[in-house]
Amino acid sequence: MTAAQPARLFTIPRLLLIVVLVLSVALLAQPQWLGTPTARSAVAGLITLLWLAFAGTTWLRHRRAQRALEAAMRGEAGATIVAYASQTGQAERYAEQTAEALRAAGTSVRLLPLSRLDAETLAQTPRALFIASTTGEGDAPDNASGFVRHLMASSPPLPYLAHLDYGVLALGDRSYSDYCGFGHALDRWLRHQHAQPLFDIIEVDNGDTGALRHWQHQLGVLTGQASMQDWSTPHYARWHLAGRTLLNAGSPGAPAFHIVLKPLDGTLDWQAGDIAEIGPCNAPHAVTETLLALGADGDATVTADGQTLRLADLLARCQLPAADTCTTLRAIPAQALAEQLARLPHREYSIASLPADGQLELLVRRMAYPDGTPGVGSGWLTQHAAPGSEIALRIRTNRNFHTPPDDRPLILIGNGTGLAGLRAHLKARALAGHHRNWLLFGERTAAHDQFFAEELQAWQAQGVLQRVDLAFSRDTGGHRYVQDCVQAAAADLRAWVAAGAAIYVCGSLQGMASGVDHALHDALGTATVETLADTGRYRRDVY
Repeated sequence: MTAAQPARLFTIPRLLLIVVLVLSVALLAQPQWLGTPTARSAVAGLITLLWLAFAGTTWLRHRRAQRALEAAMRGEAGATIVAYASQTGQAERYAEQTAEALRAAGTSVRLLPLSRLDAETLAQTPRALFIASTTGEGDAPDNASGFVRHLMASSPPLPYLAHLDYGVLALGDRSYSDYCGFGHALDRWLRHQHAQPLFDIIEVDNGDTGALRHWQHQLGVLTGQASMQDWSTPHYARWHLAGRTLLNAGSPGAPAFHIVLKPLDGTLDWQAGDIAEIGPCNAPHAVTETLLALGADGDATVTADGQTLRLADLLARCQLPAADTCTTLRAIPAQALAEQLARLPHREYSIASLPADGQLELLVRRMAYPDGTPGVGSGWLTQHAAPGSEIALRIRTNRNFHTPPDDRPLILIGNGTGLAGLRAHLKARALAGHHRNWLLFGERTAAHDQFFAEELQAWQAQGVLQRVDLAFSRDTGGHRYVQDCVQAAAADLRAWVAAGAAIYVCGSLQGMASGVDHALHDALGTATVETLADTGRYRRDVY
């Protein structure tokens, strides 16, 4: 976020007003100072002219500001709406940051307060992101009262919003009984109007930076821009790469790896459902090539983020300058270069293990850019980091995806590397002795993409997993996905839900998450799915 500019003490309208006031006081208090009546008339005329100039300048400034606001709110057809409900200004600031990030990624945006969002606009909008604070005990902020009164409490209700994809960032204070109350009320209303959640509501407890980074991560997923600069830099701990195993050799899909990490200092402390934030590094050869293009000495000492380190080590952690930029930066002092570098944003991965395992495990697919270059985060973990390399890692608590504390039945649905988060839940359930679990999982081929197959088979034999439904989209008679498993098992799903089951979904935002959501609505009915979501029995960690 760009720092706010200091207010200018003397603007043209203020100077005009000061001159008008001084002359007026002089004319009224000491008219004899101005000499003849003709002089006094001239000064009075000047005061009138200056007052008109002040009024005109002020009107023009107001009109320009109003036009700028209207232009920002009009945006373009099909633009993503970023709407905020703010009491103290914090939600508005986060909305501005959100809009800036989306625009930087090439997305057309309309930024507006929730009070300016009407039914007609919603009916024409394909995607909306809401940043909603809560005031009092679960109440809407003042600038959202009109939206609540005219839309959320409208009778008859609005037409369905099935065309609308949305996300909600809810701001609150966990010390209050109705934590993030208005954000949750807004989320429930949108779901009731059949709008499609892009991801589960993200709660921010008193400005929690981890939750805000998760929101930013979702923005990167929506725009396909994983290089968005972090709003706040994670304070990473030091870990090391203890193991890396390719799990799907011969797969038609991108390679997927079982990654094992162990701490160099600190303890193992997380729950199933939590997230590992990784501070990635650039490929060593890319750093070397950049140093050559810059004509810089990689061993030069620089200071950054309160640390003293080699320029080469700093470049490894930063977004590398483009080739044309290197020409303009060539041969500038190392410290001046360091001050212009932007840090690489973190990458998020579902944790696939428990502290009881003695190590943190991930399931990471190596992503690639169109030219074949590995993605920064996945490339670092699966290719560039040598065994034993130090890994910057921070664990983010993900309360909304923690394992149910009781022995209720648990239905786990996912695809691809989403099995990581589901595996952690199965480990937690096995450890707690809660054995009524059902896994529905989709991947490409049965021959190459059955991640952790032996472990899943052992859990079935032990009774930890009562049922496993698998779908492989590239096998003979393919194009069968995990949502097809959901549809085929509709009757059994209804029986499990009637027995109190919770449904946890983990995996791809694109395709899988929406497909599974539609299948669940068809199998269980919209009212049941809404009730499950309202009571915390339908939870998702999708990316």
